[in-house]
Amino acid sequence: MAPTGKRTGESTRKAGPTLPNSAGYLDGRLLIAMPVMGDPRFERSVIYLCAHSAEGAMGIIVNHPAGSIDFPELLQQLGIIRKGEHIKLPENAESMKVLRGGPVDTGRGFVLHSSDFYIENATLRIDDGVCLTATVDILRAIANGSGPKHAILALGYAGWAPGQLETEIQSNGWLHCDADADLIFGDDVDEKYDRALRKIGIDPGMLSNEAGHA
Repeated sequence: MAPTGKRTGESTRKAGPTLPNSAGYLDGRLLIAMPVMGDPRFERSVIYLCAHSAEGAMGIIVNHPAGSIDFPELLQQLGIIRKGEHIKLPENAESMKVLRGGPVDTGRGFVLHSSDFYIENATLRIDDGVCLTATVDILRAIANGSGPKHAILALGYAGWAPGQLETEIQSNGWLHCDADADLIFGDDVDEKYDRALRKIGIDPGMLSNEAGHA
């Protein structure tokens, strides 16, 4: 089974998606798609879970590039910098990854970032080291060098209805593991899936396409 992309709640432009209020035990962990994942949107995906409770779940895919668009180009499209000004961007902004975060709200940007940056009433603190901000203010901060030390920009997010994620895990659709900064923010996007599996002691080459527990 694969996520349907169903919203867990209506989103607001000021504070990002509406998230469950009660903490779920997978908050701040990584989901790793099993080979039985039937939805190509989530094939070989690693998803950082921002919220998980009885009310549903919401997460950001951290290893699927958004295609040809890069961060300086996006800043130009949003009018944050003018054409040609990318040479003035800080190094972390110039190299910042733009990812395909999931099938919900794909026209909006969601920034996962280190907790050294916070905007009142706009930033959601997920755990001690990771926050989520979904306003253009954080993009301006990154562009002028006052943003977080580590960040990725995702277009869209993944959402699950109440009980849906639990069902998918029980059906062997997902594994999960502890998150770490390198798996979330690392530059080696293409290697994250295999590294996440190795983190929980699984050789990627030994995974079967048949249902069953690893």
